[in-house]
Amino acid sequence: MRTLYKFHGGVHPPEHKEESNRLPIAPAPLPKRLTVPLRQHIGNPAIPVVKVGDQVLKGQMIGAADGFISAAVHAPASGTVSAIEPHAVPHPSGLPDLCITIEADGEERWIERAPLDYRNADPDAVRLRLRDAGVVGLGGAVFPSHVKLNPGAPAGIKTLVLNGAECEPWITSDDRLMRERAAEVVEGIKIMAHLMRPEEVLIGIEDNKPEAAAAMQAACRGTGYEVVVVPTLYPSGGEKQLIKLLTGKEVPAGRRPVNIGVTCSNTGTAYTVHRAVNHGEPVISRIVTVTGNVLEPRNFETLIGTPIAEIVQLAGGARPGTTHYIMGGPMMGFGLDNLNAPLTKAVNCVISASPALFPPAPPPMPCIRCGRCAQACPCELQPQELFWFSHSRNFDKARAYNLFDCIECGACSYVCPSHIPLVSYYRFAKSEIATRDMEKKLAEQARERFELKQQRLEREKQEKAARFAEKAAAAAAAKAAAAASGVEDPEAAAKKAAIQAAVERAKAKKAEAAAKAEGAETPAEKIPQGDSDPLRAKARAESYAASTENNTDS
Repeated sequence: MRTLYKFHGGVHPPEHKEESNRLPIAPAPLPKRLTVPLRQHIGNPAIPVVKVGDQVLKGQMIGAADGFISAAVHAPASGTVSAIEPHAVPHPSGLPDLCITIEADGEERWIERAPLDYRNADPDAVRLRLRDAGVVGLGGAVFPSHVKLNPGAPAGIKTLVLNGAECEPWITSDDRLMRERAAEVVEGIKIMAHLMRPEEVLIGIEDNKPEAAAAMQAACRGTGYEVVVVPTLYPSGGEKQLIKLLTGKEVPAGRRPVNIGVTCSNTGTAYTVHRAVNHGEPVISRIVTVTGNVLEPRNFETLIGTPIAEIVQLAGGARPGTTHYIMGGPMMGFGLDNLNAPLTKAVNCVISASPALFPPAPPPMPCIRCGRCAQACPCELQPQELFWFSHSRNFDKARAYNLFDCIECGACSYVCPSHIPLVSYYRFAKSEIATRDMEKKLAEQARERFELKQQRLEREKQEKAARFAEKAAAAAAAKAAAAASGVEDPEAAAKKAAIQAAVERAKAKKAEAAAKAEGAETPAEKIPQGDSDPLRAKARAESYAASTENNTDS
């Protein structure tokens, strides 16, 4: 039997699992309209590859991956693209994002699907299939799986961990998936193991899911994969906490599991890997828990893009007294006011909240420095110090106290006797630090561009001066060589001839202008006219010529 290790802290909030895990997964009906966000994963949002008016098939790519850390999105149903515009999405900010709206035609015409023989295919081809199928982590982080399933550790991946803990209260989607589709989950694990080549595969499941653990153990028989049942303790489903539980290894501050030879994925992700590779089906749906103050809490396999309001109606609708809705679990989820927002790959649970189930938090009081938050923190941080630094905007100190190692599990807020919303302060500080880091990075890039421009201008100036100097030196050398040989420099001779020709032209123009100014007349103009006798005219001309000659001589 495998030795289990303990992580620091943890809490035991009421589980509320039994409300929604008693019934099998139900298929959700096809909605008339589906709104598919292009940003459903960490990294760059997908780029639209369709336009308004296009007819699309079920499973057709409508948004292509943009860069390495990105993933494609697909049409959940056949129909017509009616809009590509910002729309409400399930996000803590409440801001809209670019979405593609499809009017379903009800025909459910699929694209051509073909399996991929991953055992004989190039690993990069398999990862490309995962990227183009839109496979991302379904445990909440929605990190593109083709990136995560790329063994980047120098010594390789020693342990592949599958996270089936599902530690947060109310959520049971992974529980029902493992109970009903354990064989398909294991097929996905085989593909992951083929890509990563780990020495061992461990599947962690909390002990409050005995049926899921039994189903996975039966499906793993003969594979060498080990199903490990761990104690129920929130947040045992955290990546670093589950790795510590199963292997005893701790991920250093600021590092990732791959740095210690471990990678961790969700069991729901393994299922979508199987569907993408072995069946050629992209991620167009997911299992979502609808629970809380509803008539019939249950898990539904729902198409991506289905409005949240319709998902709530699948569970019979909200009971009287519902005040708001929570996306995800009560510990790490967030409130959603706009029920027109669509289901995304990141949403694993919708909770209808009422004062009876979720009493309003009392007003926060000053911190009494009791230290309970530090005792509960699974990351061994100092939450009270991080609170003071975040509250006073001393972000450098908050960073120094490893703020970014906080997984925002909410354990500190849960045990705080002063009811301080600690996680809200940490999120604020993280966003402010990220904004300042981005501004600093942009300023640094601008400075580098300016310096490079100045260097280029200086270099061009020096090159120009060098060319002039080289030309002058060549001319001087030619002149010296010509003087030494007694032969006039051809260039100088040509220049001299050109100058002389210009002088001659100027003299000619000057003489012509002077002649015109004096009004000189030709002798023929002064010959008497009008005599019709040729002999007499000749005599007169000779007489005029003789008189002119005499006048000139005098």
